[in-house]
Amino acid sequence: MTLSKASICLVVALGLSGCAAHSPDDVSIETTQQFAYRHDGPPALTLYTMVSNRSGSGAHSSIMINASQRVVFDPAGSVKHPAIAERGDVLYGITPQVADFYERAHARETYHVVIQRIEVSPEVAEMALRLAQDRGTVASAFCTNATSSLLSKLPGFEQIKPTFFPGNLQKQMSQVPGVTERKLFENDSDDKAEAIAAFKPEEASVTSPSGEAHQGNK
Repeated sequence: MTLSKASICLVVALGLSGCAAHSPDDVSIETTQQFAYRHDGPPALTLYTMVSNRSGSGAHSSIMINASQRVVFDPAGSVKHPAIAERGDVLYGITPQVADFYERAHARETYHVVIQRIEVSPEVAEMALRLAQDRGTVASAFCTNATSSLLSKLPGFEQIKPTFFPGNLQKQMSQVPGVTERKLFENDSDDKAEAIAAFKPEEASVTSPSGEAHQGNK
């Protein structure tokens, strides 16, 4: 794919505002197995798009995968917590409390989160999990490219085209039959680190009438 000079500049800007550059200290495979959490809900994919409240532009993309275990593929992401194990940009241990925390850590006075969910077959969910685990660490500003590339490889998502732009991926996902969408707005400080530091899994409570976390300790 050939990018114009303007597009390259915009991709860099997205990287500075959303997808974070980081050097993950990957845990061992054994540790990911210790953190593994199996959610009893149906196999599903949940696309997160973090959107600027000021400009309306997308800043980050990630995807939660509920397969034989529930994980979040958070390419070039910056959410780190002792309750979560990370290996190759895949976050393990996505309990209802952690799923709620992950959503709310991104929703603050400057950003809201668009949450698009679709139920899939166990085979498709497992394929998504394997693709996420095989992808490895993603470079800064490539969060949406990695997420959209993963989706484009799945049966039933052939219409998804790889893109660098979170808003474009959100729009493409909205056109997939069966996708539901909700938005999460909060008024927390712009400093995401504060929400991460405040999270205490043992104190979190979750109300999930539709099988997804909606309320937590914030």
